[in-house]
Formats: sequence, structure tokens, C-alpha cells
Amino acid sequence: MRLALIAAGLCLALPALAQSQAATFQIKALTPETALAAAQAAMASCRAQGYQVGVAVVDRSGLTQVFLRDRFAGAHTLDVATNKAWTAASFRTSTLELAAESQPGRPMSGIRSAPRMLAVGGGVVIEGGGSIYGGIGVSGAPGGDADDACAKAGIKAIADKIEF
Repeated sequence: MRLALIAAGLCLALPALAQSQAATFQIKALTPETALAAAQAAMASCRAQGYQVGVAVVDRSGLTQVFLRDRFAGAHTLDVATNKAWTAASFRTSTLELAAESQPGRPMSGIRSAPRMLAVGGGVVIEGGGSIYGGIGVSGAPGGDADDACAKAGIKAIADKIEF
């Protein structure tokens, strides 16, 4: 009898507990200055290796915060870098990893047909202190591995500002 009363009480309390969850939430976002610092560091890393690139930083929703294009970077770098950054932020994983996991015949191959999805190295998630801030994408270096290394250099430049 006592157990039945406790069970009945819990059944009545559960809807109230479910409704007591917060109606809003907070997110952390990069300042424009921090996004710019990441893009500048990524470009500087590529430039030091002789590569002319475009660099995009997007927020966690995929909206572009910063885009930089070096003077001799190809016209395609605008869209490619932005889509790499968008893909990394949207899928919450690097585009280099997605390139491997979405090859034809692999279980995730279908995601390659998603609009804006770009499965080639150079897009990296910007995260720190338990938060995802967005993504950074680099285009124009010779190959996805080189683009990826420059993107990581951009994140390294701001790591002390986003790790806490």
C-alpha cells in the first residue's frame, strides 16, 4: 500500500518536473575580433608555406563571421572555404574526417548530397571549454591536408581565448 502511494505521487510529480525545465538557454559565441584573429592566423600559416588561400570563420549556426582572401587566391576560395567551415560547424566534425567517412559505399556516403556539404579537408570545428563556437574553413592550399593544417593553426592562435 505504501509503495503504491509513493508510485502514485511520483506519477503526479513527473509532469511538473518536466515542465520545470528552463524555457531558454545560453550559448557562447566568438567575438568578431576573435574570429578575425583565427582567420588571420590561418592565412599567415598558409602564406608562410607559400599558399594563397581564402579563410572563412562561421558561427555555430553556420553564418559567416569573417572571410579573408589573400591577393592571389582563386575566386573559388570564397565559396569553398565558407562551405568547409559550414560543414564542420553543421556536422560538428572536421571535413577531413567526413571525407573519409562519406566515401562511396560507406554508411555515411549519402550525406555528400546534402546542400553545402563539402567533404574535403580544410574545415575544422572551433571548440573550447566545452562549447562549440563554429567552424573555420581554408581553401587554396595544394590539397585538403594542407588546408586542414592552416585551419588548425588558426584555432591554435585563439585557443587561450576560448579554453577556460
